[in-house]
Amino acid sequence: MGFVDYVQAIIDGLLFGTTYSLIGIGFTLVFGVMHKINMSYAAASLAGAYCGLIGPQMLGLPPWSVFPLSIVAAGVIGYVIYLTCFRFIPLASPLATLMSTVGMLLLVDEIVVHATAGMPQNYPAIYDGDPIELGPFILRADLVGVFLICVVAMAVLLALLYRTRLGMATRAVAQQPVAAQLCGMRLQAVNGLTFVVAGLLGGVAGAMIGASVGMLSPLIAGTITVKGLIVTVIGGLGSIPGAIVAGLLVGAAENLFQAVRNVTERDIYVMLLLFAFLVLRPGGLFAAARGRD
Repeated sequence: MGFVDYVQAIIDGLLFGTTYSLIGIGFTLVFGVMHKINMSYAAASLAGAYCGLIGPQMLGLPPWSVFPLSIVAAGVIGYVIYLTCFRFIPLASPLATLMSTVGMLLLVDEIVVHATAGMPQNYPAIYDGDPIELGPFILRADLVGVFLICVVAMAVLLALLYRTRLGMATRAVAQQPVAAQLCGMRLQAVNGLTFVVAGLLGGVAGAMIGASVGMLSPLIAGTITVKGLIVTVIGGLGSIPGAIVAGLLVGAAENLFQAVRNVTERDIYVMLLLFAFLVLRPGGLFAAARGRD
């Protein structure tokens, strides 16, 4: 392999890395608002992508309908997870909520396995056009489409957080939940809507992962969960810009490691990258500044 091949691998990784960014943002949203980790988030996102297949496979809808159906289904699943794993469980017991989401992760995974008989499902591409040539580099049309849709989803989320009343309420609850309640904000409603927004974002990520790979498999859930947690830690817990940058970094590094070594060793080097950050910069790329509370 030459220099061009390495750069090509990095470019492909950056394009796909936006899906990791979306998963990392979903973890970050829930952690930032409730200070809890939702371990079932990635599995729920992929479950939403599976639900989207009901449209073309069972209802006779056009193939493109899988994408809006996946997003809506993931939002509904996200709210169900909030009701079952957070709403009625004492938040003062962090282990209880953590174990409940681990149980939900296993439950969602088992439902998907039984519904599909454990067989991979074909997933339509977001765009099946000719590759784009940029000098010696070639950009896959489907990956470019995935990249653009993920970027639009991030832009919509940032506009929601910083330009709407819901975003203001979400940021207020994340900073000082008691003070937010004293100002008249309904804490449970804001938390529930946060899970819905995170679920919608996860639906986009799950659909884009299926579109870029060309299929969905129950084996993907565990891998995407680990990658999402890695992105969250590298970016800095609670930092949305950190999750975006870390997702691109992990995507590029993963594809470069695969090109240099092989696919069987790819995840080993991604874990080593995580260990390097935990040792050298444990707070992540965008660590929150320490100060008086």
